[in-house]
Amino acid sequence: MSRRSPRVPLTPKEGWLSDGRQVLRFRPTHGERTYQRLEITSGELLPGEAVSLLKNRREISRDEALKLWGEKRKAGWVPCSPLW
Repeated sequence: MSRRSPRVPLTPKEGWLSDGRQVLRFRPTHGERTYQRLEITSGELLPGEAVSLLKNRREISRDEALKLWGEKRKAGWVPCSPLW
């Protein structure tokens, strides 16, 4: 899973990251070639619960999303399967 793609796709796709307790969902909302936005939803995994606790939702630019993804990966977060 730690294999990195050499290029960033032109059209963003949904992606998930987790540090084992917290989760981030990256979901495209606007996809024009010159203006791309992603919705970032954060949640928390609760022990013994089947459903994650959703904490925050915001929309950011593609560039900001790429920066956030990179920062989280450097901090040890790993891609995961969808959790909600």
